Amino acid sequence: MHIKQVLGKIKKACDLYNLIDDGDKIAIGLSGGKDSITLLTCLSMLKKFYTKKFDLVAISVDLFGGKTDYLKIKEYCKKLDVQLEIVNSNIYKIVFEIRKEAHPCSLCANLRRGFLNKTAKQLGCNKIALGHHADDLIETFFMSLLHESRLNTFLPKTKLTNNDLYVIRPMILVFEKEIIEISRDIPILQNKCPADKHTERENIKNLIQGISKRIPEVEQKILSALIHPERNYLFDKLKN
Repeated sequence: MHIKQVLGKIKKACDLYNLIDDGDKIAIGLSGGKDSITLLTCLSMLKKFYTKKFDLVAISVDLFGGKTDYLKIKEYCKKLDVQLEIVNSNIYKIVFEIRKEAHPCSLCANLRRGFLNKTAKQLGCNKIALGHHADDLIETFFMSLLHESRLNTFLPKTKLTNNDLYVIRPMILVFEKEIIEISRDIPILQNKCPADKHTERENIKNLIQGISKRIPEVEQKILSALIHPERNYLFDKLKN
C-alpha cells in the first residue's frame, strides 16, 4: 500500500460527498495518533493539486494539561507547512480523577469536541476534519445495531447545530490496515488513555475480526452495503 493509494481514496470521498469547497479553512482534529496524522499528511498533499482551493490548520487538545510532549508533532507540522494550535485542557483530570467514569469514552469525546469546535471557530475555520475511517464507520453501525436496536452510523459530512461548522470525514473509504501500513514512518503520539483497548468499540472490533476469519473481505462487503446508494438509505441526508 502506497500513500498515493490512500490519498486517492480520500480524494474520491471528497468528490463523492462534496466534503471540500473553494475557500474552505479546515481544522484537522489532531490527536497525534496514526489516523489523524495520516489525515493531516494526505490533506496537506491534496491541498497542492485539488481543484478546490482550501487552507489547513491542525488543532491538538492536550488532555493532560500541557504535559504532553508535542515536539515531534510540531516538527512534522512545520515540515508540512501546516499551522498547529495546541489547546491545554484538564479533560483527563475531570474524566478519570474527579468524575471517575466507569465508561469514560463518551464524556471524554464530548469535552474534546467542545475544545476543538471552539478553537476552530476562533481560528476562522468553517470545517473540521476528523480521522474516522471505514472501520470506525462499520464499528459504529454494529454498536448502534447491537446496543441501540438502530440502523445508524455517522455521515461523511455533518452540520453542527448552534454554529456554522461542518464536520467532514475524508478517510471514510480508507481501512485501518491501510493506515497502519503507510503510517510507520510518520511521527505518532503514544496513546496514554487508561481506557485504550478496554472499550465496547474494541469488543465490536474483535467481533468483526472474528467474522472476517470465516468470510473473506467481509469488511469491504459491509462498507459497500453501508455506502451503496441502492442498498441503504443511511446517507440520504446528504442529498438535502
